[in-house]
Amino acid sequence: MTIDHESVPRPGRTLTGPGRRATRPDGRPGTGLLDRPKSRPKSRPKPRAAAPRASYGAGRHRSRLPSRVALPLSLATADAFAVALAAAATTPADARPVSTAALLLPALLPLNLAGGLYRSRLSLSALDELPALAARAAVATAFAITADACLAGRWTDLGPVSPLRLLTLLLLVLPLAALGRTLVHHLTRRSRRRRPSPVLILGAGELGQRIAAVLTARPEYGLRPVGYLDPDPVLLPPGDPLPVLGGREVLGRVLRRYRIHHVLATAGAADEAETLAALRHAARLGCQVWLVPGAREFDSVQGAGDHLWGFPCLRLGAPAMRRGGWIVKRGFDILSAGLGLLLVSPLLAACALAVRWDTGPDVLFRQQRTGLDGRVFTVLKFRTLRPSSEHESATRWNIAQDHRMGAIGKFLRKTSLDELPQLWNVLRGDMSLVGPRPERPYFVMRFGQAYPEYADRHRVPVGLTGLAQVNGLRGDTSIEDRARFDNRYIEGWSLWGDAKILLRTVALVVRPDGS
Repeated sequence: MTIDHESVPRPGRTLTGPGRRATRPDGRPGTGLLDRPKSRPKSRPKPRAAAPRASYGAGRHRSRLPSRVALPLSLATADAFAVALAAAATTPADARPVSTAALLLPALLPLNLAGGLYRSRLSLSALDELPALAARAAVATAFAITADACLAGRWTDLGPVSPLRLLTLLLLVLPLAALGRTLVHHLTRRSRRRRPSPVLILGAGELGQRIAAVLTARPEYGLRPVGYLDPDPVLLPPGDPLPVLGGREVLGRVLRRYRIHHVLATAGAADEAETLAALRHAARLGCQVWLVPGAREFDSVQGAGDHLWGFPCLRLGAPAMRRGGWIVKRGFDILSAGLGLLLVSPLLAACALAVRWDTGPDVLFRQQRTGLDGRVFTVLKFRTLRPSSEHESATRWNIAQDHRMGAIGKFLRKTSLDELPQLWNVLRGDMSLVGPRPERPYFVMRFGQAYPEYADRHRVPVGLTGLAQVNGLRGDTSIEDRARFDNRYIEGWSLWGDAKILLRTVALVVRPDGS
């Protein structure tokens, strides 16, 4: 690949990548100062009552108990009480109601949890949840009937199971659960009004100002705006009580200062790339991030049924490395890399002997690569070409067509056998089996300046293979496309997604293309 040096900013040219502040047309730098006094004032003026009170504290940024535990636990308790009451009303006199509830709840509660029925929402409505409750209650009832038939003689009999009894059970569970959830939602709104949580608004544009006004006027949402985060804000109205706290560089300080656990990103900011980077950074710091898009059509997206006083609102999931399945991913990496090194050890020895005969001593090629959070590590590969200097090794993009490469080197690269030693990097934790491919620090710096989203690839560990590679983005292909695919992989990460990439990688190894 020949790098388009004209597309890469050079010294003296404006950089618009992550961590850089844009320059306004008149030459003045964008706003980036934190509106924060050097010392705490003894008293605050009463006209600024809407301004947030600073809260100083050390330690990791954590959410309060009500927002993480109380609401899901209360909703699950309401569902359990509904099932218990319905079972007591429909169980015959010669059977025990607890038996019906004991078979129904182990299926109903996990189904509701997987369906997001215990998730915190901005707009609380038991009627909105009723269709999903009905479908899951029907499935849980079918499970209870099947379990009762399988445990005949080893479990307390549920009594005669008739269609009328099942219909009565469902017709009682649903209204009782809806009543219980209505009570929980009412108490939640009261709690939100009494103790609203501070929220930071990303983007001081027109939509951000309207959202701030809604949150201030509607305390039942339980979110109290403390200010805007915008590197180059528009001129705010004279009466706007909220300050612009700065750009993305002050995000961590603002979150710690005001103990913020909710961040609301709005469309229409002056710098959408900076807003996106701040959004991702806030999610990695443990904040719950909400996105208010500019288009109303987002209301029709399946599963995006939340709203903020009529504005469509999307709740973003936790970052990939904060999801429960990530521990399974790391365990699979360790197990696979360890077993792989043992199983392919004869092949590794054969490759090492071939490389020793072809290129001489030092069969392993060590090179610096950039991994998680920009940390540099040493990657291992079988040597397929001996570079003329360290500078060539660090800065030359592609050697696939180099005439100095021998037949053995070409074969190793074509079959990807030269990358087998990277299993040791996976075992050490430097890499994962699946993730964005690692790149050399020299190119990471240049690509990060040219493509704003390139640096976001380092939110997860790099991998032996990735979504970009299985889609043909290897060798001399678009760096911008690679970054887009890598970030798509990170945002939608799942264990099944990793499994699909591994299967597609095996198919590519069987049909090598030499890139």
